[in-house]
Amino acid sequence: MRDLDEVTQAASDVFRLLPAGPDDIPPEEDRGRRIAQRLHTDQDTVERDLVKLVLTIVELLRQLMERQALHRVEQGDLTEDQEERIGVTLMLLHDRMTELCERYELTMEDLNLDLGPLGTLLPPA
Repeated sequence: MRDLDEVTQAASDVFRLLPAGPDDIPPEEDRGRRIAQRLHTDQDTVERDLVKLVLTIVELLRQLMERQALHRVEQGDLTEDQEERIGVTLMLLHDRMTELCERYELTMEDLNLDLGPLGTLLPPA
């Protein structure tokens, strides 16, 4: 847990240094005296957002692996034993993702980031 606290604190420190927009950037004469802040973050918010980002990436990879496995099954590239192991592994990973989402009070829908004009990150389930 110490490592996560260190990462959380580092991320929080970085966000405090980034300017948010034109209104948050000090005039030319003040730039040398103060640093504009982009976000006011606390350790709990940064930790939760970091967990959300990591879980989002893991879920994206899980879905990609699942699609690849289905493709290989359809192509007949796998033995029955390999198909069984892949199926069990993907089910266990899905169960673990569900547990982690519950632990951090997230839903699978929370992990589906909105990418604006590109749509959502994860395809519909």
